[in-house]
Amino acid sequence: MKGKAVKPVVELLSHTPEPEKTVALAAKLCYSSSDIEDLRKKIQAKDQDDFVTKIMGLGHFSVLEHVSFTFGVEGVSRALTHQLVRHRVASYSQKSQRYVSETEGFDFVLPESIKADSGSAERFYNLISEISDFYSEMIEKGIKAEDARYILPNACETKIIITMNARELLHFFSLRCCERAQWEIRQMADLMLQKCYERAPLIFKNSGPGCLGGPCPEGEFTCGKTAEVRQKYSEMLDKYDRLN
Repeated sequence: MKGKAVKPVVELLSHTPEPEKTVALAAKLCYSSSDIEDLRKKIQAKDQDDFVTKIMGLGHFSVLEHVSFTFGVEGVSRALTHQLVRHRVASYSQKSQRYVSETEGFDFVLPESIKADSGSAERFYNLISEISDFYSEMIEKGIKAEDARYILPNACETKIIITMNARELLHFFSLRCCERAQWEIRQMADLMLQKCYERAPLIFKNSGPGCLGGPCPEGEFTCGKTAEVRQKYSEMLDKYDRLN
């Protein structure tokens, strides 16, 4: 087999410089008669933290839209990106199966549930190999990649660049970090959240699934593990705080 099973990799490529200072400036402007230059001079680190915390507590989230984060993601499946692009307040650039040939074999995502069953895993590997061989045969016959790609599976690995503003990221994490979200996109969302928290802890310290700040929003469809979920995200962010 030419390809291999892969795991997700998330890299924060860029973000708005001094994201929390930008949020504080935007919020102060809403409540001040001072001009922008004067406000910028007045914003000091000592009161910036308290002010951003107050903004988040009040739910004044429109000012978060001035801050954006751009991620490079690889080692994820086409099944994941089909879900991801439903989040429309974002920008995406994805590896094209029309212009990028997979004749050298394609990497793929193997779900743990299939991997855990030896018989299913073997059939999975065999099918991926068969698809890869047939794809290469079609390309050799002169069939265009844009047509040969029709046999590529949802498991096929892809790469994508994602840009979202901070307000949309809070919404994204509330949905995709939830235990009811599909496991692969939840895994990616957790990695993205960690990257955001590293750069803007005041904005993202309470970010995560909807049950972190109140009752589970899933109602009768709740996973029933609210206490465990809250502990997971508390430990995840505490771990970063200890390392820094």
